[in-house]
Amino acid sequence: MQPTPTPTPTSLSLRSFLKTSSMLAAGGLLPASMLKAQSGKAGGPLMAYVGTFTSPLKDVLPTQVDLPPGNGRGIHLYQVDRDTGALTPSGIYELGTSPNCLTYNAEKTRLYSTNETDSVGADNEGSISAFSINQADGQLKLLNTVRSGGHGPTYVSMHPCGRFLLVANYFGGSVSVLPILPDGSLGEPTDVKVDAGKVGPTRARNAPPGSFAFSGHDRTHAHMIQADASGRFVIHVDLGLDQIFVWKFDDKKGLLTPNDPHSVTLPPGDGPRHFAFHPNGRWFYSIQEEGSNLVLFDYDAEKGQLAPRQTISSLPPGFAGSNFCSEIMVSRDGRFVYAGNRLHDSIAIFAIGKNGELSFVADEPTRGNYPRSFDFDPTGRFLYSCNQRGDNIAVFRVDKKTGLLKFTGHYTAVGNPSIIVFIDLAKAG
Repeated sequence: MQPTPTPTPTSLSLRSFLKTSSMLAAGGLLPASMLKAQSGKAGGPLMAYVGTFTSPLKDVLPTQVDLPPGNGRGIHLYQVDRDTGALTPSGIYELGTSPNCLTYNAEKTRLYSTNETDSVGADNEGSISAFSINQADGQLKLLNTVRSGGHGPTYVSMHPCGRFLLVANYFGGSVSVLPILPDGSLGEPTDVKVDAGKVGPTRARNAPPGSFAFSGHDRTHAHMIQADASGRFVIHVDLGLDQIFVWKFDDKKGLLTPNDPHSVTLPPGDGPRHFAFHPNGRWFYSIQEEGSNLVLFDYDAEKGQLAPRQTISSLPPGFAGSNFCSEIMVSRDGRFVYAGNRLHDSIAIFAIGKNGELSFVADEPTRGNYPRSFDFDPTGRFLYSCNQRGDNIAVFRVDKKTGLLKFTGHYTAVGNPSIIVFIDLAKAG
């Protein structure tokens, strides 16, 4: 029996969709032979893995903050239709610890997740889990879980050498390095660095007129960490400090040492959240959560130094009101930058000029509330928006000539989606 196609929200509620998904995933998976037949490609299907919020942050937030449980159930697995971009459920790895960020190794045989609301050890740290990926059907098997080196891990990335994970602990205001063992499991942190400095103001200097956006200027908040292409330098942002830090990285011992200079500072209250390198390695784009803007930096790959050159709003001209920026990505051909706006609920599109500077092209509604992140499929033909509060993922076709997005009509109902990543099993191993 073939799986039931995923209906749009007009004909299926989230509750009934999740019930259908559970039936499809009875026993944990769809048959590998069915997945292969549907993929249309020898060697395995194209899989999508969606990390979700599954539980409140009561263990890491102040006691006066009362948040409802997340609607996700862990890591949700989907098979991707390579021609239409549609997603078909193929299982759920149940996790009640909010696996809100995912990454994988170069061979696409291992998947790693942050567990933001986990609470382990004497210091009640968050944790990171390692999984093996079944090469026939994409299903996950837990290898191990280790402490993350701080409260509330919200970002994890793979170092280019493939031997270490880099982790940003948002509520702990720290970053850490975890060794990857030969079998793909994780060891205890080899290094932990705790951010320190003066916390910025709750209102951003560059925020849109009438904005009441304030989120992370109560303390230090490490929000993203990633190495440059060479792996010699590691960069992380702290939203609360309005700073971007640069570290030298020892890929033998897994140690971070401050670069010179160690950091660059954004305008007070802007709140750097995520960043993305241009494929040429010379341009670096940072998105500010509360300032609702993008900053272009020139990046000196030899010295690991950043120099700001342009600031541009993430919002359309004339916008007034509150907005929280989220994700930023550069198209694979290096021609466009895409920026997520929450509350405005759009993805802004910018053309990249010959000198790296950005010009606003358009913005596309995300067809859902609060786009926390988005990602492209491996071909770059489709963009998937994780609409966190809308409990859905919306699929857009990318016009590679103009950069514009066109909604495909495909929705996938999933509770509190935070991130989506793609693994092509036809090319894995």
